Amino acid sequence: MLRRTLLAGAAGLALAAAAVGTAQARSLDDILAAGTIRIGINPNFPNMSVRNDAGEWEGFDIEIGKALAAALGVEVEWVPTETPQRVPYLVSDRIDISLGALTRNTERAKLIDYTFPLHTEVLAVLTTEGVEAETWQDLNRDDITLANMRGNWTVDWIGENIPNANLELVDTLADTVRLVGQGRADAIVENIDFFMAFTKNYPDVQWRVLPDPIDVAYCAIGVSQGNENLTEVLNIALFSLHNSGTVNALWEQFYGAPMLRKIEPTPFF
Repeated sequence: MLRRTLLAGAAGLALAAAAVGTAQARSLDDILAAGTIRIGINPNFPNMSVRNDAGEWEGFDIEIGKALAAALGVEVEWVPTETPQRVPYLVSDRIDISLGALTRNTERAKLIDYTFPLHTEVLAVLTTEGVEAETWQDLNRDDITLANMRGNWTVDWIGENIPNANLELVDTLADTVRLVGQGRADAIVENIDFFMAFTKNYPDVQWRVLPDPIDVAYCAIGVSQGNENLTEVLNIALFSLHNSGTVNALWEQFYGAPMLRKIEPTPFF
């Protein structure tokens, strides 16, 4: 999730998982018998999942979760799951599956299983027509100010890879885009998909994303290790959601722009 979590690496994940212990995961048969699937969602990650004014959950993950539950023929129990809790909650059988932009990596894969990808996260540059830059390396100069959020992993990445640029730090996605929209910063180097919706607040700005991404990460649904039947059924449901265009349509609905790098399903997805 924005790849900004401070809980990183095998040691951190292993300690977190060990702290809550390992429990036997509910099988697909258990879920069907209960008539409910427990879905972990990140409560602090708009527009993946957020409570509306009526106190109800809404967002991209919420609609995906509903579609998956419908494919299984069960109801949903939403379980708020903070970023560092996603793997431990699976290991301890507090949730059946985890959403919340769970990026695939080898460290997590030692503890949990993944479905096929649900969406991508593209590390790229969001800027405007007024900034002279065609690649992210072009930003490495002292007349450039980059906007970012406090605590993001990309703050350190920028310091190492774009050291000559200035940094202006704020607390939210909206504030980050505001800096560029108001001309107080020149660009954002981040997982840009999550920032695009806020550009609509500045319709007079000629926004652009530099064409070459810096990196593309793939986010999938987390499942307890060895829960193969549940994973297989989820993969079949995911293929249908991708193949019908539902995933991309929901992404554009909640993030205000098409996914920068789409998932392309195949018959053997």
